[in-house]
Amino acid sequence: MIRDRLSWLRFLGLSLGDRTPDENTIRHFRNRLTETGTLSQVMKAFDWQLQKKGYIPMSGQIVDATLVPAPRQRNTEGEREAIKSGKSAKDIWPDEPNKAAQKETDARWKLKVGGKVRYRADGTPLPMIALPVFGYKSHISIDRRLRFIRGMAVTSASAADGRLLRQVVSTDNTSSEVWADSAYRSRRNEKWLSDQMLTSRIHRRKPMGKPMSRATARANAAKSSIRAHVEHIFAHQKNRFGLFIRTIGLARAEAKLTLCNLAYNFNRLIFHERRECRD
Repeated sequence: MIRDRLSWLRFLGLSLGDRTPDENTIRHFRNRLTETGTLSQVMKAFDWQLQKKGYIPMSGQIVDATLVPAPRQRNTEGEREAIKSGKSAKDIWPDEPNKAAQKETDARWKLKVGGKVRYRADGTPLPMIALPVFGYKSHISIDRRLRFIRGMAVTSASAADGRLLRQVVSTDNTSSEVWADSAYRSRRNEKWLSDQMLTSRIHRRKPMGKPMSRATARANAAKSSIRAHVEHIFAHQKNRFGLFIRTIGLARAEAKLTLCNLAYNFNRLIFHERRECRD
């Protein structure tokens, strides 16, 4: 893309006659950023620049997570058990270093249940489609008004969403409200939000074996209309960026998703700047 697009050359400060970096140079540079933890600092520095330009996080924050697929692994039953027990690729394949270098041991399987839950007349839920996904999970929080990604975390696909709430929620938003789906509702999270002087707008779950009350359903629907904004970001990343993890290991997956979140924030900043110019 650097060799093909003038926009990329201008972005990198290169002219047509300059030498452009090859694939290995870019790969080594990205690996160096990953090893030194520089990317997380770049994310914070970009957020500081946003606030310096007047894009202050306002109106609360929305939290959600999405599954990001990775190439599926073909392992034996014993190898799968060893991976689940936490062994590294070098321990599982000590005599095959080349094979170990290409084996993914950090990603996990997760059943993705899609669609809206529908119920029979007696209150029992109808069957839903479950799609197995192998890969990682991207956790983000955005500010409700400007919709910049302000916080992020990366885990394997099997990690529970609610456990990452503390890592992605910030306390510098001008509003105390926090929106999230029912996966984030727990006594521990509610207590933590209360201790941080934050107001929970997390969805409530349906009572076990009972239909959901109309008041709760209406409240959840009102929260969904606000929480849907974060789904647009995931759709943007997956449709326009073709988000897919092709690297090996959690550290590189985190680098990939950090760069993806930065790219989205760049696009969002351009959107706001152009709108201000038109106004």
